[in-house]
Amino acid sequence: MRRGVSSGFVEFGKENALRRRVRFRMPAEWELHRGTWLTWPRKEGASFPGRFMQICETYRRLVECLARCEPVFINVWDEEMEREAHLRLGLTDGIQRGVSFFHHPAYEPWCRDHGPIFVRNCQTGEVSVVDWDYNAWGNKYPPFDLDNEVPKRVAALRGVERLEPKMVLEGGSIDVNGQGLLLTTESCLLNSNRNPGLSRKEIEQRLFDYLGAEEILWLGEGVVGDDTDGHIDNLARFVSADTVAMVVEEDSVDANYSALRDNRERLRAFNQGRRRPLRIVELPMPSPVVQEGIRLPASYANFYLANGLAVVPIFGDPNDKVALEILQSLMPKRKVIGLDSLDLIWGLGSFHCVTQQEPLFAGSPGSAERKIAGVAAAAA
Repeated sequence: MRRGVSSGFVEFGKENALRRRVRFRMPAEWELHRGTWLTWPRKEGASFPGRFMQICETYRRLVECLARCEPVFINVWDEEMEREAHLRLGLTDGIQRGVSFFHHPAYEPWCRDHGPIFVRNCQTGEVSVVDWDYNAWGNKYPPFDLDNEVPKRVAALRGVERLEPKMVLEGGSIDVNGQGLLLTTESCLLNSNRNPGLSRKEIEQRLFDYLGAEEILWLGEGVVGDDTDGHIDNLARFVSADTVAMVVEEDSVDANYSALRDNRERLRAFNQGRRRPLRIVELPMPSPVVQEGIRLPASYANFYLANGLAVVPIFGDPNDKVALEILQSLMPKRKVIGLDSLDLIWGLGSFHCVTQQEPLFAGSPGSAERKIAGVAAAAA
């Protein structure tokens, strides 16, 4: 692992004699949200064969939790899917007011990876959507053209500038602390199935330019069963500007033992010589989750932080309680809840994978949204 440092600026308008240099910042997930984006699953989708009804129930429980804390924005194909989603969610009057539907079709529901990433111009305060290219985790699950259009549609909806780095990147492959540190993995971002024409240095430069990263913490391999080639949101997550929660496997015969040990050592090495080292807190792994003979990428690191809330996947495992207690101790002002993820993990992802936050930037429109965020902040 190495650290990279850059000015963090991106140049626009090369056709102009005078180029403007712009610095962007991607807020950390725990900063206030305007709301959470989800993409409703399709019956015909490839992610949850034979479990559509169970997944609808999982979404219902997730939306009910989120809508009590912040608005929820749900991508659907059309009016027919909107009616179906509304029916499956069984929204009560109170919750219904916090849920909105938008006709942004996508083949699969993994909004973390195909959804919009919002950043702010540090000079002007303007909000933009970074529209990374999306190729369904290395062209594994075509078609994905509609999924790739979602950020463009959301940018148009919000009336904000759309930035195009011309690089494949999924939201689950990165995690930021909002103050210049970015976590990612070599196995994913440097994989030849993403950006074969870009060097490591060129990939790093785009992270500096478009997300405001100043240092990149490169971990190695992901967990067994992860078809994303090792997304960071199954491995290590910032819970504050100076604290990282990372999963470890203590059983030396487990298939995840070596990779997770290597990742822990990489984070420890990053801390060496730093004036303000990161606090590294270890989370356990659940016992192997195996369904229909397939080991699934179950991990407590795949939690989602909403306003005043942390939604943590649980798996009916004794370590569920341990993980929840650790995360609650790290976020004492946030309500930490566990939601059953045994059906969702069948699709090889969990709650962080299906959510994408829209930050509440100062001056953002929507008084009702500001009110919900303010109430959540006060409660926290």
